[in-house]
Amino acid sequence: MTKINQIQSYLMVNEIDMAFISTPDNVFYFSQFKSDPHERLLGVMVFQENPPVLVCPKMEVPDAVASGWSFEVIGHLDTDKPFELIKEKVKLNSISVNNIAIEKSHLTVERLEALQQVFPQANFARLDEKINEMRVVKDAVEIEKMRQAAQLADFAVEIGVNEIAEGKTEMEILTAIEKAITEKGYKMSFDTMVLSGPKTASPHGTPGDRKIQKGDFILFDLGVEFEGYCSDITRTVAFGSVTDAQKEIYQLVRSANEKAIEAVKPGVRAMDIDKIARDVITEGGYGEDFPHRLGHGLGISVHEFPSVTGTNELKLKPGMVFTIEPGIYNSVAGVRIEDDVVVTENGVEVLTKYPKELILL
Repeated sequence: MTKINQIQSYLMVNEIDMAFISTPDNVFYFSQFKSDPHERLLGVMVFQENPPVLVCPKMEVPDAVASGWSFEVIGHLDTDKPFELIKEKVKLNSISVNNIAIEKSHLTVERLEALQQVFPQANFARLDEKINEMRVVKDAVEIEKMRQAAQLADFAVEIGVNEIAEGKTEMEILTAIEKAITEKGYKMSFDTMVLSGPKTASPHGTPGDRKIQKGDFILFDLGVEFEGYCSDITRTVAFGSVTDAQKEIYQLVRSANEKAIEAVKPGVRAMDIDKIARDVITEGGYGEDFPHRLGHGLGISVHEFPSVTGTNELKLKPGMVFTIEPGIYNSVAGVRIEDDVVVTENGVEVLTKYPKELILL
């Protein structure tokens, strides 16, 4: 059953006439058409029985067709009212639309009101959970793309580590990483992070012109996109020298990362994985210095369902892919170690393979 067929089946069971899928990543998931439409309307309309229709800016119609979309495309100009075009298409096919499923976490109020205007009799249902349910389990083709993305992330960290030298700035190292990935023909899946010294204590710090000094920890958080699928890795290395306190923090984070990974298998709850890692850090005396969730889903989006938190009772299933990224951040050191993992039939496969022992350069 294709992804579109799964949505059609969902619509029939729930007596919904039409789904309007509007998140660019979800449009890609269902159509294989990758687009950043900016402020313009992009979406996939799915009906119970009629063929689906892609809606996109008119200038992108050739790209949509080239991507492999074999159904109808409604291309709209900047001077058009795209929701009027949608209404005309539905009317032309004599489709009665009384119930519409939308992504409530994404569709803006303005666009919801536009849909209400062209379908004034319609009720609106939430589609988000159904799409999450579908995307959270990756098939073999998706997982292979993520393996490739993870290999590229390993390569990118290696480039960064090799660039480290006293007096070199964070931005110089970051630039070298992104240049190497661009030369391979790929792009980063999010803004690359290279932080050094005291700046590693900020989980979402901003790289700048700080120069590498002896005694620094250097934290890399980066990802690479391969055929529409993302990787996300974090490694922390030391330069020049390392104190006992820094070593202790590093080993605690590494232990938290590895013990959480060891526990991953079908049937285990997301919250159990978070607790295992958090307990290691808390028992080590640094619980207050681990301020974020253990990880997040990964795939077409860098951050997607599920959230690996201490309150998520979701049971892991084969094919789920997510990050495991414990960290400790304080005035002594900032350390995070992040891997991408996939749940297998019997356990876990770690996609990111860059070494995790403390590297002292």
